[in-house]
Amino acid sequence: MTLIPNKLFLTKGVGKHKDKLQSFELALRNAGIQHCNLVNVSSIIPPNCEIIPTEKGKNLLKPGQIAFVVLAQNSTNEPNRLISASIGLALPKDRSFYGYLSEYHSYGESAKKAGDYAEDLAATMLATTLGIEFDADKAWDEKKQVFRMSGKIIRTSSITQTARGDLNGLWTTVVACAVFIID
Repeated sequence: MTLIPNKLFLTKGVGKHKDKLQSFELALRNAGIQHCNLVNVSSIIPPNCEIIPTEKGKNLLKPGQIAFVVLAQNSTNEPNRLISASIGLALPKDRSFYGYLSEYHSYGESAKKAGDYAEDLAATMLATTLGIEFDADKAWDEKKQVFRMSGKIIRTSSITQTARGDLNGLWTTVVACAVFIID
């Protein structure tokens, strides 16, 4: 049996609880995927895989379903500590070729900074696969222009969840996730 997803959606969430595991569960609830059995996979977007809106994707999930995901998560019980989890996405212009996802989690970074980094990671992996020449030391904005001008990368994006650690020391967990759908 060959399992090749034909759709994917991005989602994110945050949860707080006195127990770390419960804060993770609440973050999954906030993301709308708590009712699935999540299986972490690596970072390949299959050829011709359609990126669908989050709500449409959530409506396709069934309780107890095994769902393949690329998951970024981060947790803290340190009051006011800024945490982030981000998924980056990069799609080739030729959709018969595969794309990339990246997961990134950090401390002390804004949603924009973490999202840009995750997007950069995914785009860089795709660019090296496609043979696009670029300076890896350049800032993301500069590389993004090179990638777009190559005509080989059509879309990059990211989804990021940030939160500050609970002031009373509850566990705070953030998740960002790409969820694959096989139908």
